Amino acid sequence: MTRLSCHRFRSNEVRLWLSVLAYNLGNLWRRLVLPKKIENWSLSSLQQRLAKTGGRLVKHARYYWLLLAESHLTRRLFGSLVRRIASLPLPAG
Repeated sequence: MTRLSCHRFRSNEVRLWLSVLAYNLGNLWRRLVLPKKIENWSLSSLQQRLAKTGGRLVKHARYYWLLLAESHLTRRLFGSLVRRIASLPLPAG
């Protein structure tokens, strides 16, 4: 409740509901698709490692290289995550 920055009640209510939705989606995602090796990470750790990874795009001759910060997931963990997402059943209809 300390991060309510808006001056109107309705704006704060919308912000609170969006926070609740994001938290619940993050927990659902964590339970359904994370590999065993990282399934006990906190949501803030996941956010920092997956969404806030710093990097730099470097062009060398005809190639582009994406250089990621050391805190990113390894290729094997990221591949495992993508495979688990792809294996989720799609809703009918």
